[in-house]
Amino acid sequence: MQTVIKFTRPYLGLMLFALILMLSELFVDMYAPILMKNIIDNGILQNDIGYIQTYLLIMLGISLIAFFAGVLNSFISSHVCHMFSYDLRNAIFRKIQGFSLKTLSQFKTSSLITRLTSDIIANEMVLFMSLRIMLKAPLSVIGSIIMSFVIAPEIAIYLVIGTPLLAIFLFFTARSGMKIFLRIQKRTDHLNRFVQQNLEGVRLIKSTLNGPYETEKFDDVATPIRKDTVYALRLMESIMPVLLIIMNLSMLLVIWFGSDMIQSNALEVGSLVAVINYALRMQGGFSMFAFIIIAFSRAKASADRISEVLNTPVDEKLATDEIATVKLNNTVEFKNVSFKYPSAQDYVLQDVSFKVNSGDKFVIMGQTGAGKSALLSLIPRMYEVSAGEVLVNEQDVRHWDMKTLREFIGYVPQKTTLFTGSIIDNVRWGDSEASAKEVYRAAEIAQIHDSIMNFDDDYSTRVGQQGVNLSGGQKQRLAIARALIKKPGILILDDSTSALDIHTEGRLFDSLKELDMTRIIVTQKIHTAKTADQILLLEHGRIVAKGTHAELMNTSSLYQDIARSQEESHD
Repeated sequence: MQTVIKFTRPYLGLMLFALILMLSELFVDMYAPILMKNIIDNGILQNDIGYIQTYLLIMLGISLIAFFAGVLNSFISSHVCHMFSYDLRNAIFRKIQGFSLKTLSQFKTSSLITRLTSDIIANEMVLFMSLRIMLKAPLSVIGSIIMSFVIAPEIAIYLVIGTPLLAIFLFFTARSGMKIFLRIQKRTDHLNRFVQQNLEGVRLIKSTLNGPYETEKFDDVATPIRKDTVYALRLMESIMPVLLIIMNLSMLLVIWFGSDMIQSNALEVGSLVAVINYALRMQGGFSMFAFIIIAFSRAKASADRISEVLNTPVDEKLATDEIATVKLNNTVEFKNVSFKYPSAQDYVLQDVSFKVNSGDKFVIMGQTGAGKSALLSLIPRMYEVSAGEVLVNEQDVRHWDMKTLREFIGYVPQKTTLFTGSIIDNVRWGDSEASAKEVYRAAEIAQIHDSIMNFDDDYSTRVGQQGVNLSGGQKQRLAIARALIKKPGILILDDSTSALDIHTEGRLFDSLKELDMTRIIVTQKIHTAKTADQILLLEHGRIVAKGTHAELMNTSSLYQDIARSQEESHD
């Protein structure tokens, strides 16, 4: 929790001022019963109207001071809490952006979303309560006990009889609550993941009429959360009745013995009234504990989850500041590369060696699971190789400055990702400083310019969530334009033209041929491979064949089978 608390440091001055204002309110609460005692003993019982009026005006004055102190405290506390959550949310997001894919795989997407939203809100709420009531509640209880002993120690003793029992009860309740709320947060992560997957696959669910089945699955995921939440709230709700029973019994004892002492003139009426007032303030303070424990239990569980993200180290190798001095010849070379994903047992790639010459159209083919995407991800250093070397421009990628390396490479992943905004914003995402002319040129090369101009708002057309208002081919071409806007030396297309027809794809590759860049393309299409300078055929993470289309048609039975199956499907 210390990791989260440090984000309050910039606001310590305001927090101190808020606490001073809170203490002003507390002072009024502690002093008011004494004024009431004086009014009763020296005013009402003595029938002194002037005395009563004077002290009522004093009570009104300090009450107004407490009122304005409370309002100002609420304003400052709210400001501090919002700034705290703003800083914390930004820090988490920046940290996530700095994670390597290896580190990022340790956290589920739904879990990170929960930590950025509800977990931060839980901590924001407990900070606000800390500045408003969390400190005030125990101080109110302690102050009431002290003042009761100052005024009438002979009856004040009855107020503290049940206090040790309450303290023990609250301690064990809080500890149990933290465990339960942590379990609820983890189950909420699972629920969010289920909802995310369901919404992403909504078209498939609708088309197969599987809505009722998904609803049943959702109920299976949501039911444990409901049960845990109900149990947690029942546990927390038990606090109030226990507090009231013990405090009411203590108050009855005070009134019982206090009335006897008044009858025997051993105690003034005003003193008994003051002690009763302090007992009520103690009861109010203890009552606040129920809300404080619920909020703190949630916040503690949430703070631990937030700290887990913030304390996760960024891969030092990915954060290198070393600047590579290299020849810009647009070459890629793999030397005896083996690779397996973090925490995986089996290798995805084994002893892979090849070289892509400058300006080549280099095609990689293979069945699903052959390791094609894994191979491509090693070039921009999304992952570290398990063995061997990956060289770009004859320099090991581990010696490149990360920013320089990734700016040099245009990478279009297998799954097209578009962002909510306009089309031109999505293309400029590759280079925020690109001019409109550069955007148009990239779109023309990607064969999407004409389609964009047919939209009502051309480049200002809004792209729906994940490009829902665009076809698969349009989304792929926009993603390619986004990569081209960087003017990369090496362009990587991971099966990024699968949704394009033969003619559009042909025009795309003809346009790319005119650019000074090396093209590395994963595809399943033989007609794309026919024009490649070199074809690499992968199977189970190993290279089984290399060469041109003509060479592989003569030497590779696997390549022949792929070509034959596609010719038959076209027939």
